[in-house]
Amino acid sequence: MDIAVLAVGCVGVVLIAVIALWLVSVYNGLVRARNAYKNAFAQIDVQLTRRHDLIPNLVEVAKGYMKHERETLESVIAARSGAVNAQANAAANPGDPNAMQQLAGAENMLTQTLGRLFALSENYPDLKANQNMMQLSEELTSTENRVAFARQHFNDSVMQYNNKREVFPANLVAGMFGFQPAALFEIDEPEQRQVPRVSF
Repeated sequence: MDIAVLAVGCVGVVLIAVIALWLVSVYNGLVRARNAYKNAFAQIDVQLTRRHDLIPNLVEVAKGYMKHERETLESVIAARSGAVNAQANAAANPGDPNAMQQLAGAENMLTQTLGRLFALSENYPDLKANQNMMQLSEELTSTENRVAFARQHFNDSVMQYNNKREVFPANLVAGMFGFQPAALFEIDEPEQRQVPRVSF
């Protein structure tokens, strides 16, 4: 009788140990996936900062030529300011649905105002020929491409994390430890998915 009780006790201890190891493994996998998408957002953050830093220089060069386009220049600066604020909020909590939606909206607005600036600049041949403007435009185009690649990597990482936290039985662990779903960084309208056309 004592041997049977001891055997049941050993099986119980082994079972508890296996369950504990499984919980630790699933929890650690969720943490790694969450850290991966946060790291991927850090790459977006770097590229958006670079983009935002280029814009004041671009506006300053354009200002000398586009004296009658003050409203457009001010709207670019205002859109940049909104994008910088949205970027800071998203960087504080990458994957948060509200922060990601605000960031996408602010970046869409910035892209639209830059598009208007570039369209208006077509009317100023001297501005198009300005070396600083051409260099800034080239850097901006390069940065837009980097943002697109970084966004794709972030979205892939978010998808992996969300898949990991939603599949059974890992969803039980995710729920117990408060792993929230992460939101993608998406641009809503197809015409806004294109980088601004820069041709100076």
